[in-house]
Amino acid sequence: MIFEKLKIEGAFLICRQPNQDERGYFSRLYCEREFREAGLEMEIRQMNLCENREKGTLRGLHFQRGEYAEDKVVSCTRGCIYDVCVDVRPDSPTYQSYCACELSEENGRMLYLPKGCAHGYVTLTEDCQLLYLMSQFYAPGHDGGYRYDDPAFQIDWPVKTGLILSKKDRELPFIGG
Repeated sequence: MIFEKLKIEGAFLICRQPNQDERGYFSRLYCEREFREAGLEMEIRQMNLCENREKGTLRGLHFQRGEYAEDKVVSCTRGCIYDVCVDVRPDSPTYQSYCACELSEENGRMLYLPKGCAHGYVTLTEDCQLLYLMSQFYAPGHDGGYRYDDPAFQIDWPVKTGLILSKKDRELPFIGG
């Protein structure tokens, strides 16, 4: 795996290095040793699978607070998404900044989001599937989120109209209140 630092403190783009032959390919999604060598200490406590049927489905921006804050590794195993990491750590030098990348089945890239960052994405194709590795268990009552269109973040989403959002995501607050 190749770990590329992103502009958000502690965030990485992870590029898999598949071994390919006439049968197909084999690729690691996680290796504790390689993560540790890149400076990432992540104990996986939960793995989630998410499917999205429609292009233009937007989820986020989500995170967990306090002792339940989590590191995440997000990969797109089917389709293509525009994945976003927003720094919501008030004491961070990159507070309220975001970084984004396209994750797809074809490019095999993954996004590592450190604790204290909010996560969101929009699907760029129909029939997308995402795999999440989480360092913390889901803790109801400790989850949080901010609006995807919060002007404080100035996220340049590639899909601007016809977005499909949950009621919960439409009603998330802005970071300023």
